[in-house]
Amino acid sequence: MRKSYPSDIKREQFEEIQLLLESARKKTAPRKVDLYEVFCAVLYLLRTGCQWRALPSDFPKWRTVHSYWTIWSEPREGGSLLEQALKKSGWRGPRETGAQRLQHALDRGRAERQEH
Repeated sequence: MRKSYPSDIKREQFEEIQLLLESARKKTAPRKVDLYEVFCAVLYLLRTGCQWRALPSDFPKWRTVHSYWTIWSEPREGGSLLEQALKKSGWRGPRETGAQRLQHALDRGRAERQEH
């Protein structure tokens, strides 16, 4: 059991989008990761703006999450699977990522230093 993050959605919400996300994968070997955990990792990345390799270790491996991100983000009619899943789940991300907030803070600091 992993730690809960503010970016997570409830399992009940995930059940509404699970079939949509599963539709991207061809039926080959049995899946070895929990798609809920992968999707929550994607939500964490969207919320924080962290680097792939900085994904907390209690999520699936970053390369696994990245490979699902790549598949789910492919453009389709009606939007990518990821866009459709985010809309359907009702997830609301931040207005800006953690990286963008940091950049704004750094820019403000530079502007203040230049004023003096």
